[in-house]
Amino acid sequence: MTGPRYTPLIASLPATVPFVGPEVQERALGHSFKARLGANENVFGPSPKAIKAMQDTASETWMYGDSASHDLRCALAAHHGISMDNIVIGAGIDGLLGSLVRMTVTSGDKVVTSTGAYPTFNYHVNGFGGELVQVPYKNDLEDPDALIAKACEVNAKLVYIANPDNPMGTWHSADVISDMIKRVPDGCLLVLDEAYVEFAPTGTAPRMQPDDPRVIRMRTFSKAYGMAGARVGMAIGHPKLIANFAKVRDHFGMSRVSQAGALAALQDQDYLQQTQQNVADARNRIIDIARQNGLTPLPSATNFVTIDCGQTGDFARAIVAEMTALGIFIRMPFVTPQDRCIRISAGTPADLDLLETALPKALAAARIKCP
Repeated sequence: MTGPRYTPLIASLPATVPFVGPEVQERALGHSFKARLGANENVFGPSPKAIKAMQDTASETWMYGDSASHDLRCALAAHHGISMDNIVIGAGIDGLLGSLVRMTVTSGDKVVTSTGAYPTFNYHVNGFGGELVQVPYKNDLEDPDALIAKACEVNAKLVYIANPDNPMGTWHSADVISDMIKRVPDGCLLVLDEAYVEFAPTGTAPRMQPDDPRVIRMRTFSKAYGMAGARVGMAIGHPKLIANFAKVRDHFGMSRVSQAGALAALQDQDYLQQTQQNVADARNRIIDIARQNGLTPLPSATNFVTIDCGQTGDFARAIVAEMTALGIFIRMPFVTPQDRCIRISAGTPADLDLLETALPKALAAARIKCP
């Protein structure tokens, strides 16, 4: 028995995943984290109305979810002032990115992104045989001019940017992004990941122009709506592009429970505003804690703060390791020079009390390891 015959592509890829989840780390450590501040989850949770809707729908889980996510798409269309034909629902932005890459990228096709940007996008590109072409960040921001120039140079199929950015938390204004869209070369599609846009200042998101064939916009219920575990994302784009998702997407991938919860969450904008304030307060406290310890927090338009530790990536990795040993889950950017930083998600006041106590200890230990 020889087992399956893998494609040469799959056989050539390393056995890695973009992120190692906190539960995986907890099993390796043999204990739970005291504070979960590394996955950019919304610890303030979903709207109580969303929770009730999911509870009420749980008894219906013997049925598949609506394969068209009709009610949710209808509500989202009204919310954004666009047509239902401009919207597709999927299992978070990650699932939608996988479908999009499957639709557009084959072996050898060039795809442009920033070095150190959101790695799950790269994971999909590699998995479908695309060739990643990367440009560096500029002053801890993704560089729209360099991304577009590189896309023109290599005849890219896709060019990816997150605004606001993960892992740095920085952002560009709507005018900058709108100008970037105008300069997308023929035959290329701009993938605009707006997972964190509900946390960003007014004037970050460009005006909705859903019939523009040069751009597809990704939104999620995982962040501001507090539903990361429900896996609900949406893509907004030209109707012909959106229609093509039907050729490759998992039509029954969205559960009834998730659809009901997302619909109720969308309808509770008062709770969303409360969450936005809670996140802003938490973000400000993280900034204060960082400064108290001689570190430099970067401006953030997300539910996390990226903190410049002022030394090398080895020093930042030592801080992450020491925080892990102290029971505090945080993360950091993967690529130099951004890996001089650590990244801390917004937490409850109790979470941040633990952070305030642990961070000086972790810094002291890291300085011994990396003098």
